[in-house]
Amino acid sequence: MAGDVGALYLLDTNVFVEAYRRYYGLDLCPGFWDSIAHYCEEGRLLSIDRVRDEIHEGDALDKWIKQAPEYFFVSTADEAVIQNYRQLMVNVQENEQYLEYAKANFASGADGWLIAYAAAHQLNVVTHEARDPNIRKKVPIPNVADWFNIDCIDTFDMLRGLEVQFGWTLE
Repeated sequence: MAGDVGALYLLDTNVFVEAYRRYYGLDLCPGFWDSIAHYCEEGRLLSIDRVRDEIHEGDALDKWIKQAPEYFFVSTADEAVIQNYRQLMVNVQENEQYLEYAKANFASGADGWLIAYAAAHQLNVVTHEARDPNIRKKVPIPNVADWFNIDCIDTFDMLRGLEVQFGWTLE
């Protein structure tokens, strides 16, 4: 399965990092990673090339990412994505709510590209970032996603939406 045909969910970098470092370690909950691979293969979830590029620590997560099928991390180099990205970056830069270093940080990462891709392909963004109408020191994904009417959910809501269940076995 290639591309985002039928995809519902677009994963942010923090979905991978938080799961790996905290509650779904590769050794602790391989079922999580198997479910991510399964639903990617089915075309129900994916991520973008720029998220892949943010994961570069040389650890087991990096190895898992490098072994993921190429179509899991789709290219952001299409005209609709680029146009959305330009628009949202202008909006961020003109927004007086955010401090200059927050705008610069946002511009240097994958977040804007993630939102632009989601807008171009009508996907739900999966992130652990929270909407905050008063924040100044960071530009949160959900705040910007609202400009494009994109839903943002967390990993657990995505797993529920996909009806994923993890079982325990005694060995």
